[in-house]
This record gives sequence, C-alpha cells and structure tokens, in this order.
Amino acid sequence: MDMMKKPHAVCIPFPAQGHINPMLQLAKILHSKGFHITFVNTEFNHQRLLKSQGSDTLNRHTSFQFETIPDGLPPPENQDVTQDIPSLCKSTSETCLEPFKALLSKLNGTTTTPPVSCIVSDGVMSFTLDAADELGIPEVLFWTSSACGFLAYTHYSTLRENGFIPLKDTADLTNGYLDTIVDCIPSMKGMRLKDMPTFIRSTNPDEPIVNFCIRETARAKEASAIILNTFEDLEHEVLNELSSIYPSIFSIGPLHAIANTMVEKDLKLLCSSLWKEDKDCLEWLDSKEANSVVYVNFGSITVMTPQQLVEFSWGLANSNQIFLWVIRPDLVSGDSQMLPPEFVEATTERGLLTSWCPQQKVLNHPSIGGFLTHSGWNSTLESISSGVPMICWPFFAEQHTNCWYSCNQWHIGMEIDNDVQRKQVEKLVRTLMVEEKGKEMREMAMDWKKKAESSSSLLNIDNLINRVLLLS
Repeated sequence: MDMMKKPHAVCIPFPAQGHINPMLQLAKILHSKGFHITFVNTEFNHQRLLKSQGSDTLNRHTSFQFETIPDGLPPPENQDVTQDIPSLCKSTSETCLEPFKALLSKLNGTTTTPPVSCIVSDGVMSFTLDAADELGIPEVLFWTSSACGFLAYTHYSTLRENGFIPLKDTADLTNGYLDTIVDCIPSMKGMRLKDMPTFIRSTNPDEPIVNFCIRETARAKEASAIILNTFEDLEHEVLNELSSIYPSIFSIGPLHAIANTMVEKDLKLLCSSLWKEDKDCLEWLDSKEANSVVYVNFGSITVMTPQQLVEFSWGLANSNQIFLWVIRPDLVSGDSQMLPPEFVEATTERGLLTSWCPQQKVLNHPSIGGFLTHSGWNSTLESISSGVPMICWPFFAEQHTNCWYSCNQWHIGMEIDNDVQRKQVEKLVRTLMVEEKGKEMREMAMDWKKKAESSSSLLNIDNLINRVLLLS
C-alpha cells in the first residue's frame, strides 16, 4: 500500500502505566491491520520510556512513531514515580487540548506521514473529542477499566441522585456505612458502596474527581464508539447494560493476548514499561515446580504503609510457600523502604524479590500457582488469560469493583482486608496454594482462560475498524 494512503490513527493514553500498556497493545494491533500509528505520550513519561527502553527501541519503525505533548504539571522531584492521579486528571483536561491540536496540525502538515484519519483516545482524555470534531474525523474513546468499573463510574451521578453520596460525615468511612448495598444500578446487584470506585469516599459535595468522572462518562456519549478491554463471556450483563446507555460499544479484549498472536515480531519488542524489567526472574521460575509459586505484585500506583509491608512479608514467610515479590522503588510511603532483615533471612531459600518484571511472561509461566494482586484491570485480565487465581488487595479507583467481581461473580479470587494482618495473609496464601478451595479456583480460572481464547473480540476489532475507524 502506498504509504501516504494508509489510514493514520493517533493513539493517546492517559499518562499512567496502567493506561499506556493496553493502549500500546491496541496500537500494535491496528498497525498490524495496516494503520500508520502516532503514539502520543506526555513529555515526562516519554523521558521515562526512553530511560527504561532505550531510544533505539522506540525509533525503529517508520510507520509507528512516538510524539509528545506536555502534561501541564511541574516536573516532580523524583523522575521515576507515577504522578498524582487527581492532579493529572485536572491538568490534562485543562491544559492538553491546545498542544494536542498543535501536534495534529504538525502531523497533517508533513509530506512523510499520511493525514490523520482517526483518533483513539483514553476515556478520561475526552478533550480530544474537540480536536477530532474540528478535523471532522472519527474518535474512539478507550476506557481502560473493566466494563463493570466503567459502569460504576457511569452511575456516580445515580449514587448522588439517590443520596448515597457525598458521605454525611468522615465517620461513614469506618462505621459500617460503606457496607450499604447499592440497589440503584441495574446489573450490579449485591454490590456495596465499598465495592464502588473509591473516589466517592468523600464528604465534599463538590469532590473534584467525582465531578471529573461524571463529566467524562457523560462526554463519552459524543464519541464515535467506546471500546473496552474485556470479552463478552466475562462481563456479558454489564456490557448489555452499557449498550443501553452508549449506542456503540465494542469489547475487544484481552488485548495483550490478541496482540501476542497478531503482531509482527519486531513490534513485539516494543514495550511500554516505564520501569526497567528484571528478566532474570524467569530463569529462577524455571527451577520451580508447576503451580508452586505465589506471584506478588501490587501494580504501578499502589502505595502501602511500612506496617502493611511488614504484615505482608510475615504473612508470606509464615505461609511456607515459594514466592516471587515485585517491590517497586516507590511502593512504600515515607522513607521506610526496609523489609525486616529477619524476613529476608527466613525466606532467602524460597523467595525472590525484584523491583519490576515482565508480568505477562511471569503469569504465563507454568510454575505460577496464584497471584496476590491489587486488582488493577490489566493485572486481573492477564491473570484470567493465564488461568491463575487471585488473592485481591484493592487499593483505589475501580480496583474494588474488579475485586468484588473476581470473588463473587467469576469465583477466581479471595479478598484481603484493607487493614492487612499477617495471619490472614498466611491463611489465604495457604488456601490458594495447597487447599481444595484453591484447586477449585484454579479450575475456574482455567475455564475463563479458555473462554478468553475463544471470545468474539477478534470479530469486534474488525467491525470497529470497518464500521468506525475507516469512515473518515
């Protein structure tokens, strides 16, 4: 195909690791279907990507290019941490439209790349709709949460109208009020307030991030289509409910698994990790028996207290199970990053600690028998696609919603209390790895893995391309 006649998709993720990963997978899939791709990171994250991946990795492809826009925030002292999410939400929605429009104008002004024919933007970057509108091209919003998480955000306004929020008093955080069953959201029966995305846990009637979510989910109706990284069998009811609110919804996941089968070899090497990955852990896993290792990773944003770290470490030690534990440089709040030396000594024979790892490869490794996770959507979906059951310790946003579904609907998870205690960690890890219940959850997880592999998502991707993205 003549280079200048290719469709040209501009893909712009929200500037956090858990949003960049699935957007890059989708961009690779579109590239394999014949699209020219411009992938837009913030300047801050692009610098982190260059540091972790090397510039030669990013500049290898003439038809897959990286561009940047500023995020509007002052640069943080530490160049290797995730920025504050509420600040990013405010800043991107207020400052990014003009730099984004300038970038589109620059792309359309070159003779070396085809004109921009569509935009694929993160669901919470809806300012991009204005840019697409000016150019008269289709724009798809990619909500990188689960479908159940997206539906919960969509109903923030319903919670407000029904008087569930704002909280009357800060005591509502601890007095059992959050156990109230939410009975006003179709297809989410049995969910409690504490299972809704956490931004509603505020007494402020004008809580900025609640207002932000209400505004973004309302604006989503203006998009040419909405895409979700999930599959029909897994979230059937919720997807039906969403279809009654948004006219054009496509479930196109699990994207990481689809990209693995579809994307050409040299593009597979293109990685979006903002931290340098430790590949040695895979060799260590090779020496372990099947289903014998607990993988522990709380994602890219979770921050725990030094005391929570200590409770997790002794829970793991006392369970007597083999574990691989990812401890990010910025996992613990304050300066106390230290694991108890007695813990390190007690587990040196059967534990491996690392700072970041290639998670998909780890979860697919035959030695992994369970996953202790923060229930972020990428991690949950990767676990499901690998047939690995979970222990869930959700931290914020819709991780609590994902956790509730994993435990109560999909039957592949068990929840740890937020106030983590070593005895509970020990008990749940042992249940997961050596008891009958763990075995049943593993079988259930393998069922979901098969369903993920035979999902209708491939057809949905083709429909998305032919009915929406190629319509400019």
